[in-house]
Amino acid sequence: MAIEHNQIVSLLNELECRTNFSIKKVTEYMLPKLKEPFYLYLDGKQAQLVIRPAYEVFKADLEAIDGVNAKAQYCHYSEMTRFPKRVQKSVNGIHYGLAFSFDTSEGLKAFIEKLIAINQG
Repeated sequence: MAIEHNQIVSLLNELECRTNFSIKKVTEYMLPKLKEPFYLYLDGKQAQLVIRPAYEVFKADLEAIDGVNAKAQYCHYSEMTRFPKRVQKSVNGIHYGLAFSFDTSEGLKAFIEKLIAINQG
């Protein structure tokens, strides 16, 4: 069973991820002490973290973390403005990224720690 939206929000706060804005179904966050954006997207009742598509090379590593589930398809949403666009159905394209859901709070913490490690390279 995936962890709930409000649990993810409180964990992200504990991990010192900063919120920039929240619009409709999406909240933009930044990794602690880094200028790397990611989004918390509420798809129906399931909350997902969405990261830049450039992380595709790390997708297998991130998905290998216990309690982390990668979505097979890209997540598209117009309010994820820091991400690149790709033409899907509209002529102008829509912002997209890689979506992940979480079964455990430990999985979410390990995921954020791995993203920080990747960014600090």
